[in-house]
Amino acid sequence: MAEPIRFEHRMSDADALMWHVEQDPLLRSTITCLWLLDRAPDRTRLDEKIERATRLIPRLRQRVVSNPLSIAPPRWEIDPHFDISFHCRFLKATSDRSWRAVLDMAQVIAMQAFDRARPLWEFYVIDDLAAGGAAMIMKLHHAISDGVGLVQMTTSLVERYRERDPTRTPKPMPPAPEAHVMTQRERVWDALAHERARRAGQARRVLGAVGSGLRSAVRDPLGSVRRLSDGMASTARLLAPATAPLSSIMRGRSLSLHFDTLTLSLSALKAAARAIGGTLNDAFVAAVAGGLRRYHERHGAPIGSLRMTMPINVRDSQDAGRVGNQFVPARFVVPVGIVSPLERMKAVQELVRRQRAEPALGLIEDVSGFLRRLPAPMYTALFGSMLKGVDFVTSNVPGPPFEVFVSGARIESVFGFGPLSGAAANLTLFSYLDQLGLAVNTDRAAVPDPQVFVESLQEGFAEVLATT
Repeated sequence: MAEPIRFEHRMSDADALMWHVEQDPLLRSTITCLWLLDRAPDRTRLDEKIERATRLIPRLRQRVVSNPLSIAPPRWEIDPHFDISFHCRFLKATSDRSWRAVLDMAQVIAMQAFDRARPLWEFYVIDDLAAGGAAMIMKLHHAISDGVGLVQMTTSLVERYRERDPTRTPKPMPPAPEAHVMTQRERVWDALAHERARRAGQARRVLGAVGSGLRSAVRDPLGSVRRLSDGMASTARLLAPATAPLSSIMRGRSLSLHFDTLTLSLSALKAAARAIGGTLNDAFVAAVAGGLRRYHERHGAPIGSLRMTMPINVRDSQDAGRVGNQFVPARFVVPVGIVSPLERMKAVQELVRRQRAEPALGLIEDVSGFLRRLPAPMYTALFGSMLKGVDFVTSNVPGPPFEVFVSGARIESVFGFGPLSGAAANLTLFSYLDQLGLAVNTDRAAVPDPQVFVESLQEGFAEVLATT
């Protein structure tokens, strides 16, 4: 039985930082999901599904409310003027009605900033594709959730069967969540209560850590000093600035995006990973690294290493059903110059293993709380220095291993375009059935020849798949 979806009423400190650093538009955190359907969904059923989802998932009706005088992070509050017609739009395919035309429409939608006075999502249905079928585009702000949480949320929109069971009585429409616009006095008291609870939680963690640390210090004083030193060094690595990308050619940054997609075999890439006793992610990152090596070689600019950001999922059993961001954006240098795909996979495997063991992963919320209390221009500049020196981002999101439908239409493929957030490219892998949808999001200023970039990635995957 699926865990009930849980939401927090306020942003975490990490989410609040992600929200506020968008004062620099290069650091926007927009996720764009694209579904290819075998036919157009039934409009009446879809309208009912979306309406029901906005009632079952309060976040879809909530806007972000910040208070410049508040000491607490922004609140999620029901929009008293919620208008579903603003968020859901039905369009006709443009140009030659091809998949390329759909991608062109999606990238323009992704480049447009959100209306911050409204809930942070938009939904588009594009029908009448040349090859038949339709497409759906879902755009949402990363502050709502990460990829894993997004999969949980979309379960309210998808179904296991194409046709409705005529023997089952439809459930009544749940009531719409009530909106309450707080007074300034209520906001102050609510913020104070939140901070008291947060500090009490921090105090319990500190006391627990102190007690554990004292017992450990008595048993192993030298080991305790070493662990403290390791934690401080790990935090320094997490926050270390990276003032410039390592690539000599992917250095431009802009607000213009280009979307591309590749479709791969899940079982084939897993088989390649087993050649080194590794994971799907090891093979994925190694293939991307090989593609980037080939892209640089095509431009006469061979490169040995590039800087990558990879979100590390820190969910545990207590986070089951909790929608939101439960990841740490780990940044590290990846050796892309290793020619052997097997040796490259082994190097990636070891790098990722070390990153997952970083002591600072468990401190991200406390570190974010400290940074959030700095002046906004200061922490925006700090994040800019951390992120704009990143060459590429990789992310791997597990999707359903069974076929799903949306209002009578079968979902054929799923692609999730992650935000650049200052990088030159974002490569996000989404699994569905035995298929992997690779969404390629590139900055046009960094990658002016996206077709060459995609061809290089295809070559990188081909050499990894050839290891089986």
